[in-house]
Amino acid sequence: MSTPEAPEAPETPETPETPEDREAPDRVVDARGMRCPLPVIELARQVTEWAAAGRVIVLATDPAAAHDIPAWCRMRGHRFVEERPAGDHTVYVVDVLES
Repeated sequence: MSTPEAPEAPETPETPETPEDREAPDRVVDARGMRCPLPVIELARQVTEWAAAGRVIVLATDPAAAHDIPAWCRMRGHRFVEERPAGDHTVYVVDVLES
């Protein structure tokens, strides 16, 4: 006699950490290890090259990025969404708006 197999549990999607995580980034700027002002310069360079609206994630280890990235967003008319620690670096979420 064979034993009936247990029904498989339905797959559940992973729950994002925050509502902002539900939307995948369009671009990731890895500025880990770069010192001020390079993280914000790299963000600006990639946004200029990309030339499209969308979500950008910046990974940075420089503490000055906590001030530089939100200030850059204000000056350029983009939306600073959030900042959150992620191990040895910080994640900055920026919504690049069309100009």
